[in-house]
Amino acid sequence: MATASSFRFGSDVPFAEPPELQGHFSPYYGERHHRWRALCRDFVERELLPHVDEWDEAGDVPVEELRSRAYAAGLYGATWPRELGGTPPEGSEGDWKGSWEAIRVDPFFDMIMWDELARCSAGGVLASLFVPTNIGLPPVVVYGSDSLRERVARPCIAGTKACCLCVTEPSGGSDVAAIRTTAVREGDFYIVNGSKKWITGGMKADFFTVLCRTGQSGSGSGGSSMLVLERGMPGITTRRMKTQGWWASNTTYIEFDNVRVPVANRIGQEGEGFKYTMVNFNHERFVLTVQAVRFARICLEEAIRFARRRKTFGQRLVDHQVIRHKIAEMARRVDSTHRSLENYAYQVKCGFPERQLGGYMALLKVDGSRLMELCAREASQIFGGQSFTRDGAGGRVERIYREVRVMAIGGGSEEVMINLAMNQAKL
Repeated sequence: MATASSFRFGSDVPFAEPPELQGHFSPYYGERHHRWRALCRDFVERELLPHVDEWDEAGDVPVEELRSRAYAAGLYGATWPRELGGTPPEGSEGDWKGSWEAIRVDPFFDMIMWDELARCSAGGVLASLFVPTNIGLPPVVVYGSDSLRERVARPCIAGTKACCLCVTEPSGGSDVAAIRTTAVREGDFYIVNGSKKWITGGMKADFFTVLCRTGQSGSGSGGSSMLVLERGMPGITTRRMKTQGWWASNTTYIEFDNVRVPVANRIGQEGEGFKYTMVNFNHERFVLTVQAVRFARICLEEAIRFARRRKTFGQRLVDHQVIRHKIAEMARRVDSTHRSLENYAYQVKCGFPERQLGGYMALLKVDGSRLMELCAREASQIFGGQSFTRDGAGGRVERIYREVRVMAIGGGSEEVMINLAMNQAKL
């Protein structure tokens, strides 16, 4: 365990920063973590915050340019193996016995990075820039051949290419074992037919990590395989989808029509696709929850700032007891979920079997999305009509509010997460 230390950094608004940045002692963070946070914050302040409103309104982010800048700054390659071009931050690579095979860094560095990136207050911008490769590449890194790792993983880690994960289909996404997209073997090729829906970053992806059915219909989880399809292969059609939130995320509908994919593009063994898909689910949910907590924290900070300067009935809004109670409830819930995330990260770092953490992480994701919804709603009430417009004082809260549903559904819906946790608990 790290030596406890006290540190102050960032906003002095109450609850606007995690407790460890407001002077609380913490056993989880040391000087290297603090330097890493400062680096991440500098990138967000320089490269994202000045432009995020414009990008979100336009529904487009200059991802090619930004990926290169993020890699040069040390962020884009931070969670990937050094032998594939990864740039793990100083002190992040230990001899801890984590089972997080694709993310070979101290998970607290990872938690810090996603917390700081979420300060841009636009989930769609993050989804466009960082998320596709973050969830599409781990199966390649962990189970792909040396050739695939060099040809696909290396340029994606460097930010010169991008990769997206294609699992969800028009018929559903939570029941991964029931996918219908087929890949039929013909000599040295698979012929892929089917469609994928709600694919984050699909419009600008160079590679598609696609879960396909290679077994007979009804063969369940044992009949699926994972293939890497490449932009430019004949038969791939992508269409942008209009979404409630995450306007800049390039959420995509993808169709595959007799796409010929070399067998060499298969990840691992045939029939093992379900297993390879599962490898990153805990981490994906961890990342989404870290973001949800920061989005909730932003709503809380914005509400406090507004309530301090807004006057009603002869006194500051923040002096009304009903408003103070709203703030207290938000603060209580934000701190609680943040502490639970730290506990999860600590279990991973100490080598607790990650499969056994699935139920814990599932409930934590539910807690995160419901926290985000609570804080977006309560902050909106404090702002009043100003939270109903997309610009002005309540603009950040408005944007976060319309991004609540994707956090409650993406990566596993709240209902599926609760069922998963109860099944693991063996009630």
